[in-house]
Amino acid sequence: MKDFKINWKIGIKEVVAMGIGTALFVVLTNVQIPLVFIPNTALQPRMAVLAFFSAVFGPIAGAVIGLLGHALGDALFYGSVWWSWVFPEAVVGLVIGLFAQKYAVKEGGFISGKTIVFFNVVQVIANALAWILLAPVLDILVYKEPANKVFAQGLFAFLGNILIIGILGTILLIGYSKIAGKSSDLKAED
Repeated sequence: MKDFKINWKIGIKEVVAMGIGTALFVVLTNVQIPLVFIPNTALQPRMAVLAFFSAVFGPIAGAVIGLLGHALGDALFYGSVWWSWVFPEAVVGLVIGLFAQKYAVKEGGFISGKTIVFFNVVQVIANALAWILLAPVLDILVYKEPANKVFAQGLFAFLGNILIIGILGTILLIGYSKIAGKSSDLKAED
């Protein structure tokens, strides 16, 4: 990838984004559509929020929002934290955020089909790593859960997340990129 750079810097905008993103993620914890045939698995719009903030503000913001948002949401709404699903959430945010500069959301570049496809390929890979591999393995190692159960949950979490991010996350990023691109065209008057 030509001119590929990862921005590991954290400025005030990223810190504010982490706070707002985490708060939104937590608030959206209970907004879910249960997948009744797979226990403890649901479609969750908060994943679109995670993808949005990761794509705009980078890997550190994405990882922090995924980690803190999921941990706080679990603690507040369920009374305990299921760590084997918290860490995969951070992985999704981190991996999507690694390519933030390639998406060019802030510059108005997230409107081309090529960029949108690239984003969605990245989010599918990030979700596969997190939910088909990491979450089930951690469930087995940490909580001694049965393999068939956790791999089924992981597969359906993967499918639900790529659907939510692919539709809602893409729409959020296109809308924001159109607005950000226009505002970056503004020039200061003398």
